[in-house]
Amino acid sequence: MDVLDIIKFINSILWNYVLIFLLCGTGIYYTFRLRFVQVRYFTKALNQVFGGIKFFGEKAGKEGMSSFQSLATAIAAQVGTGNLAGAATAIVSGGPGAILWMWMSAFFGMGTIFAEAILAQVYKKKDLDGQVVGGPAYYISSGFGSRKLAVFFSVAIIVALGFIGNMVQSNSISDAFEKAFNIPSLYVGIGLAILGGLIFFGGIGRIASFTEKIVPIMAVLYIVGGLCVLFMNLDMIIPAFKMIFVGAFNPRAATGGLIGATVKEAVRYGVARGLFSNEAGMGSTPHAHAVAKVRYPAEQGLAAMIGVFVDTFIVLNMTVFVILATGVLDGQTTGIALTQKAFTSAFGAFGDTFVAICLFFFAFSTVVGWYYFGEANIRYLFKLKGLTPYRILVMLFIVLGATLKVELVWELADTFNGLMVIPNLIALLGLAKVVSRELEKFSECEK
Repeated sequence: MDVLDIIKFINSILWNYVLIFLLCGTGIYYTFRLRFVQVRYFTKALNQVFGGIKFFGEKAGKEGMSSFQSLATAIAAQVGTGNLAGAATAIVSGGPGAILWMWMSAFFGMGTIFAEAILAQVYKKKDLDGQVVGGPAYYISSGFGSRKLAVFFSVAIIVALGFIGNMVQSNSISDAFEKAFNIPSLYVGIGLAILGGLIFFGGIGRIASFTEKIVPIMAVLYIVGGLCVLFMNLDMIIPAFKMIFVGAFNPRAATGGLIGATVKEAVRYGVARGLFSNEAGMGSTPHAHAVAKVRYPAEQGLAAMIGVFVDTFIVLNMTVFVILATGVLDGQTTGIALTQKAFTSAFGAFGDTFVAICLFFFAFSTVVGWYYFGEANIRYLFKLKGLTPYRILVMLFIVLGATLKVELVWELADTFNGLMVIPNLIALLGLAKVVSRELEKFSECEK
């Protein structure tokens, strides 16, 4: 057994069993403890996010970002290649029924991410240069009281997202651009690194300015494209719903035996891909929510819930229904290739180009979001002296990721992603009273 086989075995245990139960369990716990906050406060959450959007005029700085800018930064990281490729993989591996379980995990995940955002707000601090910072490392050390767990989390997320994760994102972009436009991977990688560097070295202000503008554009672009495909296949939308609900409990019946999945596999792949896509409980998005300028921590908790809703129930669902409605499911094609096949069946040769453009927006916005999450932990571990080396290293990893196709890198990304989740969930469960208290404060003020 070589190193790759060992890492694969560790990931199979970590992601297929341990983390699925821990992440879902935490979401279910918070959903009941907070009395279905994602249902009771959903309308309020929508108003919190969309009630006062200003795309121009609000400048982020050391004192933080607006609530919408923080959410946009979080969504930039959440909406990535998983929304294009992850949904396709879930359908092929677990059958269309996997999507129902993906919806379920997202619903409970809204409770988890609500708690993460509140804790990030409660335990945020000011850095040496006066910049507001926060995230799991801060509430693990200050709230839960474990410096060692906080350091473990910080190292894991820097490696998982800042370095290896961004290699994976740049690799996805370079593959799509090489296929659609015949541009060499090295050139794509260098271009991405330069674009990224311009944003990284601009600090929190430039990151907020980028995400608040690019996230709505990329979401609308993909949704409009998807709606066009669905309009061309209106008669297949109801059968697509039927495939999902039948497949959740009888995967073979949903596809006529085309995909030999079991109910266990439908649950496993639906939950796993859903959690990986919306990042609820993973400890990544709290870094963005920590710097939001809000009156009450619970206000940003409500905004965070909308992030999961947009990621799973809008953007990811668009991929799901485009694939099912176009009838391209063949049991063999998977990942981004299946998504491209679905759009190509409707748009012809332009389908590949459309997916490549969307993938660029999705993946590059994730690079920016993940860079920022890593930066928050560089500040926690090394203060200001670690920022420049970190920015340069991220740029190098982006170029490297675009030019390499190493399976071990992808597996290591999954491993470190899994490792950073564990200390975050321990702290979330240990600080449940703080979350409940903050929700009560907010509820009292709203009366």
